[in-house]
Amino acid sequence: MAGEKPPPSARQLDLLERAYQYALERGIAELSLRPLASAIGSSPRVLLYLFGSKDGLVRALLDRARSDELALLERLNALNGHRPVGLEVAAEQIWSWLADSSHRPLLTLWVEAYGRSLVEPGGPWGDFALSTVDDWLAVLAAAQPPQHRATEAGHQQRTLVLAVLRGALLDLLATGDEQRATAAVQAQLEMLRAASAAGASS
Repeated sequence: MAGEKPPPSARQLDLLERAYQYALERGIAELSLRPLASAIGSSPRVLLYLFGSKDGLVRALLDRARSDELALLERLNALNGHRPVGLEVAAEQIWSWLADSSHRPLLTLWVEAYGRSLVEPGGPWGDFALSTVDDWLAVLAAAQPPQHRATEAGHQQRTLVLAVLRGALLDLLATGDEQRATAAVQAQLEMLRAASAAGASS
């Protein structure tokens, strides 16, 4: 169809994956093409040819990071049999993944991109933050009972859970204090359980 972009070549996919691993180690806020190209066995000219511009490469890296995020959400849905398991259970599963130290490079990159998208909404970061919020709210909504997720209370509860998870993640990345951050998340989820039980019995 006219206007459609051709699929990426094997070479482009290979360099994107190498650049992504580079970004996980060093971030992308101050990304410079020359040292990046040298590190991944390419040249600035080739990268510009394949991705159109530096901004094009940054957008491709952000898309790659988001694909990891979406893969996580899909794994959680599959783990739960694609059925509502309750907001608290879903939040515990998400936090367990967020707190895993092996995921720190990806999450640091995610926070970097999230922040840049807020201060440079017209740049290659675009709507990264908004898309991320929508992605996480969608998986939390799917965990809620259908009769509850469409209510105002349901929307407020998953918004609160997302805020707790995001805040605890920022704290964890800054301090490395997993025990304290996890205790705070668990305390909030216990409060949510108590509120849900009280609502169900009333």
